[in-house]
Amino acid sequence: MDIVQKITQAIEPSLEAMGYAIVQVRLADGAKRRTLTIMAERKDDVNMGFDDCTQISNTVSALLDVEDPITTAYNLEVCSPGLDRPLTKLADYTRYLGHEAKIETIFPVEGRKRFRGVIKGVEKEVITLAMPEGEAQVSFPHIRTAKLVIPALVAGSGSLKKKAKR
Repeated sequence: MDIVQKITQAIEPSLEAMGYAIVQVRLADGAKRRTLTIMAERKDDVNMGFDDCTQISNTVSALLDVEDPITTAYNLEVCSPGLDRPLTKLADYTRYLGHEAKIETIFPVEGRKRFRGVIKGVEKEVITLAMPEGEAQVSFPHIRTAKLVIPALVAGSGSLKKKAKR
């Protein structure tokens, strides 16, 4: 198990209990110190606010002080996914059916590694994209990165979530 998985296991139960879902955990090396980025969202579909990020930051800090998975100095960043939300779980593709996404695969699929199209369907672990040149099917385990496309979200549905509570 790598360090990101250890961190995720250490913080996920508490964040879930607080009403948040982890979208992504990243640990990156910086010029002077590492940066741990926790991307989370509210489970009630309300937009994340500053208070949400503060609560998550305080909880994660306390949990990681106890677990101590990162042995060197690091910065902690907490953020929301934003409009160009990364698609990190298979359930994300079902949740965002009908929205446009960009997908990059690890291995070429039908001679290419980059796809942009509307998420048309999800069956087992295969995502179907409707693209101008036709449909493409991409296996979830072969996806390197994927995210929603901003213009499609803004033009297509206005706002995906309710206004943030303050």
